[in-house]
Amino acid sequence: MRLLIVGTLDGHISTAGKLALQSGAKVAHVDDVESAMNALRSGQGADLVMVEVNLDIQALCRSLETERIAVPVVACGIDPEPSAAADAIRAGAQEYIPLPPDAELIAAVLSAVAEETSTVVFRDPVMSNVLRLAEQFAPSDASVLITGESGTGKEVMARFLHSKSKRASEQFISVNCAAIPENLLESELFGHEKGAFTGAVTRRIGKFEEANGGTLLLDEITEMHPRLQAKLLRAIQEREIDRVGGGKPIKVDIRLIATSNRDLEEAVREGNFREDLYYRLNVVNVPLPPLRERPQDIAVLAEHFAAKYAEANALPALKLTAEAHAVLSRHHWRGNVRELENTMHRAVLLARDGIIDPNAIILTGQSLAPETGETGAAGAASEDGELPGDVKALVGRTVADVEKDLILDTLQHCLGNRTHAANILGISIRTLRNKLKLYSQDGAAVPLPGEQERAPA
Repeated sequence: MRLLIVGTLDGHISTAGKLALQSGAKVAHVDDVESAMNALRSGQGADLVMVEVNLDIQALCRSLETERIAVPVVACGIDPEPSAAADAIRAGAQEYIPLPPDAELIAAVLSAVAEETSTVVFRDPVMSNVLRLAEQFAPSDASVLITGESGTGKEVMARFLHSKSKRASEQFISVNCAAIPENLLESELFGHEKGAFTGAVTRRIGKFEEANGGTLLLDEITEMHPRLQAKLLRAIQEREIDRVGGGKPIKVDIRLIATSNRDLEEAVREGNFREDLYYRLNVVNVPLPPLRERPQDIAVLAEHFAAKYAEANALPALKLTAEAHAVLSRHHWRGNVRELENTMHRAVLLARDGIIDPNAIILTGQSLAPETGETGAAGAASEDGELPGDVKALVGRTVADVEKDLILDTLQHCLGNRTHAANILGISIRTLRNKLKLYSQDGAAVPLPGEQERAPA
């Protein structure tokens, strides 16, 4: 865990850094936002940025987004106004930590950031065989190609391989080749010098240099343009890279892992992927089976995600009924583990009385269960795969967005009664009030207690 601390706050942040060190983190400290960006551009890297709440968190988050530096930001401060913490969250911070720091709280935050990065949850013998193979060659420096459908957990497997390698104490750097425009990906991978192109206002260290000594993951590598594939091949063969606009090659020492949800041999035949690069990457292949081919993993993953999102929403532990497990086991899971995770997140929000039953489970191709008590099978897709209109309306929306509508609609149904709405939603009144406060600050119309009763007919 690499922690970058930004700010001073009379030494309290330094104390937080010392506590993080005791928890096994590598800690760096800078005084302001610009220094933080310079540190990240220089390849120092971080798994978490902890920033003083009085600094310009919005500018920091915007700079991170503009320069495509993916790192979570946590704000911290000494007894600030509640609005300051809320402003920090709206600006892009993922969490707020009060100071002076508490050792257990710091450890919990670090643990939450590192959660599931290298732990593979499984029970099915099919997945057990895959893990056994992966552990066998993980200590080597051989390039690995992880293949499988979208949502099968390819990045989790890559982190697992890193954690079992001799480079486990070094950096693990991930680049999503599909998420970065082709004209920017070269700079992202190899870095650039100041003035190399319009917008290159300072030197930027690329992911190859940042991962030096550790592991570099190239996620969805088949999305990389053939021109850039040639430069990548040279970097793998020669173990050196050229920054954009640079004058001399730079030696790098990395272990390379690549993932793809496509058939690479077919991509080679079609001329979309270089054959020589394919063989360089495919020293060892780890094919991840789809969830439908490892059915015993469905139950254990469902329990895992239910516990995860119950904790995230400040809820007590939830119990999945046998009927709920039966509904999950019969589903096709075209979206694999990612679809199951989203399903369980929704189920946690819809659970009642600490129970996740079929009424709380909305599967792909299904609508909300009706009030008559029918199970989640209501509203299922037709035989030709056509989705009902209300389900189509959910496709493409984030869980947070759907959760917001669910909470506000439930509150309106309860005529603004917070306690009644919290009971229906299965969340604490404190969690409901915190969410409503954020929605209101974002400009959403939040029903007041009894306002529907006061409205004219």
